[in-house]
Amino acid sequence: MEYIEKTLSQVLRDKTQAAPDRDFLVYADRNLRFTYREFDKRVDNLAKGFLALGLKKGDHVGIWATNVPDWNTVLFACARLGLVLVTVNTGYKTHELQYVLEQSDMVCLCVIDGWRESDYVSMVNELVPELKTAERGRLHSEKFPFLKYVVYVGQQKHRGMYSFNEVLLLGQHGDEAAMREIEASLDRNDVVNMQYTSGTTGFPKGVMLTHRNILNNGLGIGDNQRLSGKDIVCLPVPLFHCFGLVLGMMAVITHGATAAMVEWFDPLLVLATIQKEKCTAVYGVPTMFIAELNHPMFKMFDLSSLRTGIMAGSPCPIETMRQVIDLMHMTEVTICYGLTESSPVMTQTRYDDSIESKVETVGRALPGIEVTIRDPETGEECPDGVHGEFCCRGYNSMKGYYKMPEATALCIDEKGWLHSGDLGVKDNNGFFKVTGRIKDMIIRGGENVYPKEVEDFLYTMPGIKDVQVVGIASKKYGEEVGAFVILHPGAAISEEDVRDFCRGQISRFKIPKYVFFVDNFPLTSSGKIQKYLLREMGVKKVEELGIAT
Repeated sequence: MEYIEKTLSQVLRDKTQAAPDRDFLVYADRNLRFTYREFDKRVDNLAKGFLALGLKKGDHVGIWATNVPDWNTVLFACARLGLVLVTVNTGYKTHELQYVLEQSDMVCLCVIDGWRESDYVSMVNELVPELKTAERGRLHSEKFPFLKYVVYVGQQKHRGMYSFNEVLLLGQHGDEAAMREIEASLDRNDVVNMQYTSGTTGFPKGVMLTHRNILNNGLGIGDNQRLSGKDIVCLPVPLFHCFGLVLGMMAVITHGATAAMVEWFDPLLVLATIQKEKCTAVYGVPTMFIAELNHPMFKMFDLSSLRTGIMAGSPCPIETMRQVIDLMHMTEVTICYGLTESSPVMTQTRYDDSIESKVETVGRALPGIEVTIRDPETGEECPDGVHGEFCCRGYNSMKGYYKMPEATALCIDEKGWLHSGDLGVKDNNGFFKVTGRIKDMIIRGGENVYPKEVEDFLYTMPGIKDVQVVGIASKKYGEEVGAFVILHPGAAISEEDVRDFCRGQISRFKIPKYVFFVDNFPLTSSGKIQKYLLREMGVKKVEELGIAT
């Protein structure tokens, strides 16, 4: 594999020079289009605007937004100045936002109005009350000493916040030479993006990813779909997640393709975008494809332009895969596997692999990445057909967890192997299968939920004496969150009380769908809680209650 040894900003410059008038970003629902030249100019203006505000190389800039048009402008402007983009999950609530603002040492936060039932601006004001009285650019937050700037991504005026257009306007009259000087000083091994993940243990960690990490991963991912400058990739998956940012935007930029964006997932909007823009690829988790296929208006749309794409996040039922290939014309659809720490993809099926490979395996190792199955006890490589832990080594290994050297050392061993915590097996043709997890992490519809984080939050609820959180198998989402609760004597709490306590405090996908009240937990002879037995109990209880999963 021939690696890209440039920064993200340099790659955008190169692709702009090669095809300045090709569409880079398209929003079909509002007929908004940016050519490579127009987008590159907008990135320059935002980068110079950030400089005018006072942001410096190495500063951490957060973005809390759905896939709005200027999400990518912020990403590339940060990359141009050596700023680190911290992506904030759109589902986060106050409790989680506070954690990320503190842990990431965020200097600037770019924020939209909100999403679904969440009012982001109100949450920011609640956490940073000084915004109401502070002069813009002179914020001094008692709780978040690093935070100096809040930028509202929109036209409206908010006390203490810059509007996005104001920053762009500052940039139009900004210092071009200073921006170019910083851009020239950047290194491909600099951190460009930090994503928060539950990782293998404990609370969310900031995964530090470099230009080299994500560009080369995007290159390999796009190659396996045979992407080129002629392709138009429909992206309804979130940009705050590696699925949208790396599998999506990095595959698009490294191949000079076009991204047809969808601001948030809506099956009708995805189908309309594919038809209108004649998209050649579309991404999604299996539940997204199922929603598209089952939409009552599905047959009204011409999807014959489709050829490839990616389905990832959870296993795909073979019937769904057949429909995607036959009814959506995606004969070259691919499957990916990985984790944020591995930038994220380590294995992928190829465009010409069999349908059986696409539903029964997660493909083969990406070029430039060593992927092995290793014995979790001894660390030795397992022979083909023997189950062990997925490990990888190569250009894709993260730089580390931000300010967490011990956790980093637990994830990447002294020989450079990144340990996934997932169990799998390799066949003699080099195809890998995921068979389980060493760690307790729950994966619900592609979102990581670490039980300890939910448990620690539920411990703060009056009346709860002890709680254990596990994943309960679900046909729709792969897993749902289940909480086994032991109450204090005399406490009167219902299942709905537990869910109500979580609402507005933790993300919706982390709120337990199932709450079971028990007197004790199954224990080993040494007193350890047997979570696998709780998982089995949960599945049995759900079946007994006749609840659809």
